[in-house]
Amino acid sequence: MPKQENKWKFLVIADDTPEFKKALRLAALRAERVGGTLVMLRIIQPSEFQHWMAVRNIMEEEAMQEAQEMLDDLALEVKQLSGLDSELILRKGEPSDIITQYVEEDKDIHLLVLGANVDGDPGPLIKAFREELLNVLHMPVLVVPGNMTEEEIKKFV
Repeated sequence: MPKQENKWKFLVIADDTPEFKKALRLAALRAERVGGTLVMLRIIQPSEFQHWMAVRNIMEEEAMQEAQEMLDDLALEVKQLSGLDSELILRKGEPSDIITQYVEEDKDIHLLVLGANVDGDPGPLIKAFREELLNVLHMPVLVVPGNMTEEEIKKFV
């Protein structure tokens, strides 16, 4: 039996920024075009509420539930847009640590796709990549400007 080649996996970090939607759209359409798959990773940062452990745990559990609902909704959007089923990953921790850990776990990730704000501060993920992740991750990174138009996205894919 011949060895089956791994499909290209596009890893998109799902966050609440407006530029994320552009990155997701581009990644989904590109993955569809090359016969790849899409992985959405949502990272919940640990709560800084330290006074009552029970309250902190409830806050974190609610954040995890909301994040899962968000990923489920986004997966439906991706399915309608590209026909692809998305792999949904939800983790808690510091973004740069979680991204590094996940890429080490899933050797089929071929491309990290990040959205970038073009009005001033590019965003925390771009900063983390520039300052920390560049030295750790040995893979291509696609930075999608938040001001890309639908026509520009379609031209790229």
